[in-house]
Amino acid sequence: VQLQASGGGLVQAGGSLRLSCRGSGFAFRLNTLSWYRQAPENQRELVASITSLHGTKYADSVKGRFTISRNNARNTVFLQMDNLQPEDTARYYCYLNLSRDIWGQGTQVTVSS
Repeated sequence: VQLQASGGGLVQAGGSLRLSCRGSGFAFRLNTLSWYRQAPENQRELVASITSLHGTKYADSVKGRFTISRNNARNTVFLQMDNLQPEDTARYYCYLNLSRDIWGQGTQVTVSS
């Protein structure tokens, strides 16, 4: 089982990034996938999640700015991040629960003011 994240980078405040996470080794379409983030000296926090039926949930801090989606044919979950702010700076991880925690390697997002 693997989760491979990509798409991070450096962007100015107000800019956009799109993160991707490709899964392998499990029944992708049947599972809820999530994005978490962790800034230095902070706890890892849930950003967004999407169920197998495409139901979504967002942290209050990103509602209206971030959009999670999935393409089951490509075994990929996306996080479209618009109007990025410096407080969004963190390492972003995709996550899956298969009776145990499965984490991707993370991708760094840095937003400059």
